[in-house]
Amino acid sequence: MENQEEKMLIGVVGCGAMGTGIAQVSAQAGHRVIIFDTDKNALERSRISLDSTLLKLAEKGKISPEEGRLILSKIIFAYERAEFSGCNLIIEAVIENLEIKQKLFSDLEKIVSDNCILATNTSSLSITSISSACKKPDRVIGIHFFNPAPIMPLVEIIPGISTDKLLASQMKKLIFSLGKIPVIAKDTPGFIVNRVARPFYGEAIRIFEEGLVSHKEEPEIAFATIDWAMKEIGGFRMGPFELMDLIGNDVNYTVTDTVWKQFFYDPKFKPSLTQKRLFEARRFGKKNGRGYYNYSAPLPEPEKNLILGKQIFERILIMLINEAADALYYRIATKEDIDLAMTKGVNYPKGLLKWADDLGINFCLKKMEELYDEYQEDRYRPSMQLKKMVQKGIEKFY
Repeated sequence: MENQEEKMLIGVVGCGAMGTGIAQVSAQAGHRVIIFDTDKNALERSRISLDSTLLKLAEKGKISPEEGRLILSKIIFAYERAEFSGCNLIIEAVIENLEIKQKLFSDLEKIVSDNCILATNTSSLSITSISSACKKPDRVIGIHFFNPAPIMPLVEIIPGISTDKLLASQMKKLIFSLGKIPVIAKDTPGFIVNRVARPFYGEAIRIFEEGLVSHKEEPEIAFATIDWAMKEIGGFRMGPFELMDLIGNDVNYTVTDTVWKQFFYDPKFKPSLTQKRLFEARRFGKKNGRGYYNYSAPLPEPEKNLILGKQIFERILIMLINEAADALYYRIATKEDIDLAMTKGVNYPKGLLKWADDLGINFCLKKMEELYDEYQEDRYRPSMQLKKMVQKGIEKFY
């Protein structure tokens, strides 16, 4: 791939919250942006949202009114894909559907130059699968922003099998120039964050389903207790149930289901019936007022039992550490990028591999072996990374 100019013409496909956020971040960094959507009303909502956001930033003194107007002036709201013809880079932020993304990339290739980079903001779909629809798959790469894009610092960069070898480092420089923190991940389901974070949600639901926190008539108290344990004892900013409600249970369930299927139905990633039933009932969380919690009523008080809370926190943390160790074992990313991804992408209080060092590798393996012995399920199989480290007498990741 040829070197791009310092300031680029960046196309964004899809003007939902993510696409609008990517457009804002790009324009704030001085790039010219064309944002396209097939829905003209959605484009107008995007323009109004951006205008409002920039006004608020000016009111808070984070930018001047002049800067706000300049940023908005760099963004063109386009009704026709043909306006992408001069773009150096296009980032799609449309629905998580492989066939739709493949069709989009195939259509974009007919419009853009041979040197235009095509990037997908997918959170869990295969970059290689998306690029297979293109005549020049070497130009396709994953650039996964986290929502909300203007606030969240992490961006995962994911080259596919066919991606040009120089493109990942080129995109890393671009992401740095946007004021973001890039990490590079292998093209496997969920990449780093959406793979490693699955036990944060899945094991919390499993603990609820097992009745470890027994409030059968008032399940929201159980959710609140598990959330309290992760925040009060673990130091997490949000508990798993309130975070799922914030992300949207439609989104979280879809990602869980996608990762599970793409890993050939590995039991480690199996979705829960609790999650599926909430999805079927359209209890998506804060966005529509009802998820694990009912947001039209006062939120429940947790059971503040320190012994129970410690058990909950330790079990979820050990599962997270085990998954982070597996990600390292299978070379999904470097240990530094795995820890960086979890602290900057989902605000974990500490990198999971660093946390494992603090607890002790022997301790982590012992806890996983205890879970496996108790349940005899593949879900709880200890990571080979932990097992080999203990066998070789390696006590720390760092």
